[in-house]
Amino acid sequence: MYDKDFIGRVVISKAGRDADRKFIIVDVINHQYVNICDGDLRKIENPKKKKIKHLNITNTIAEEIAQLLANGDKVSNSKIRKFLQSIDDNEEV
Repeated sequence: MYDKDFIGRVVISKAGRDADRKFIIVDVINHQYVNICDGDLRKIENPKKKKIKHLNITNTIAEEIAQLLANGDKVSNSKIRKFLQSIDDNEEV
């Protein structure tokens, strides 16, 4: 999988105090680390650096958010929160 394929993807934390929480990958640092946020505890202004091996990567992609990040546009925390809540309500990831 290429770096650009990770951006916008929904992940579930496997380790740490944020275990079992859903996040969206907002940046790829290198082959081991990514920046994630959920718009609630981890805002887009201060994303969490996390090892990829500590994340369950799902097949769900936030297309709109990924497009905004790819274009360099500002992404709001509320947009991230709403997307993550919508997948909680609609489907099991």
